[in-house]
Amino acid sequence: MNLKLLLKRGALIAAANWPTVAIQFVAETAFQVLVAIPILGAAVLVAVVIGTDLAELLQGGLRDIATRIAAALTSEPIALVSFGVAFGITLTAASVLMFLVKGGVLDVLLAAEESAGAIEREPLSIDTIEPAARFTLERFINGCARLFKSYLGLGFALLVAYAVTAAAYVAFALYGFRVADVIGLIGLTSFAAAAAILLIVWITLVNFVYLLMQIAMAADNIGFSDAFRAVIAFMRAEFALLAQVFMVTLGIEIGATLVSALAWSGLGLIAFVPLIGLAVIPLQIIALAVRGLAFAYIGLTAASAYLTLYRREPRALARSSGAVMARPLGPPESGSVAG
Repeated sequence: MNLKLLLKRGALIAAANWPTVAIQFVAETAFQVLVAIPILGAAVLVAVVIGTDLAELLQGGLRDIATRIAAALTSEPIALVSFGVAFGITLTAASVLMFLVKGGVLDVLLAAEESAGAIEREPLSIDTIEPAARFTLERFINGCARLFKSYLGLGFALLVAYAVTAAAYVAFALYGFRVADVIGLIGLTSFAAAAAILLIVWITLVNFVYLLMQIAMAADNIGFSDAFRAVIAFMRAEFALLAQVFMVTLGIEIGATLVSALAWSGLGLIAFVPLIGLAVIPLQIIALAVRGLAFAYIGLTAASAYLTLYRREPRALARSSGAVMARPLGPPESGSVAG
């Protein structure tokens, strides 16, 4: 299967199971709201206790706001620790919600992949994608229950990886400030830019492997270590096509981000017009909803494409260890190893 057909199949499977797109969007929105609550509360606390300008604290994204709050609270260790504990509890709870929902979403996509047939080679119509529409509330709930324990362990491993990465980045930044006198301003700027690029590349790679491990766990009902070996072998065998899907998806997301930024800027200009500016708030809410649904759809399209490739190629785990799969989800495709 070439790249065009793989992406078309992924897009059709995601569209046929549109409730999963809505569920993914709601879960991601709930995650952001839950994480924002302790950050906004801490911003108000800092403004009242320390006297920092609240409008200045609330500029930028949640990450920027949290960074400014932490910097402002360095003089108040008890308040800083309290903020850290509250943020950690909220982040953990929101993450558990995401782990739970992701299991149900991927279980639906698995069922859709099995029953879809060769929809990528047929003319586009409602009848064509109808066999891929496998979403039911019962299947989604069963998928949440089946994969929750596995995804919980995998998710906490991801959080540990994030924590280690953050600690390494902070140490890297502190080292850069220490050698600033030696390398100069230009050298320090280049040092910071290289560190930021390296961080982005590393986080992107970690998230990519995390998604593939979710797919392996869902498709073959295997544990963490087996899924990791399966993903490594799978990436080695299908590196070229995986890289192409990844780059196309990344390009679409970057393009969608730029379009949404331009639309948001246009709405911001309307806000300065008397009376008409009152219409900006509902327009902004609609724009955020459309943006969130679009990114959820793009993400599930990519996940469906990776899942199709994983299911149609010889099992990575079987190639590496010859193990028998615990839960085959359908008849083996031609050229694949039976589960």
